[in-house]
Amino acid sequence: MTRRKRTIIHVNQHAIKRNRKNPDSPPEPVLTVKTYNSNDYAHAVRIHGPSELVYRPENPLSCGARVWVETYSEVEIIDQTSEKE
Repeated sequence: MTRRKRTIIHVNQHAIKRNRKNPDSPPEPVLTVKTYNSNDYAHAVRIHGPSELVYRPENPLSCGARVWVETYSEVEIIDQTSEKE
């Protein structure tokens, strides 16, 4: 049996602010899906199995996120966009 790698999903608050500031532009995705080898950006994701919502203000992720979802389950990226510019 192959063990899955951890996936972290977090909301990019800077993207939310940019979307609010530029309502006439197409909204940029606010979800970041991080795996050991990629960062994908999406408007929605579906987690196929157990997950954990983590709040760790004393030890944030390297991107600065203090709240995120961790899972070893399969994550389906819905409404994905290309790599962030």
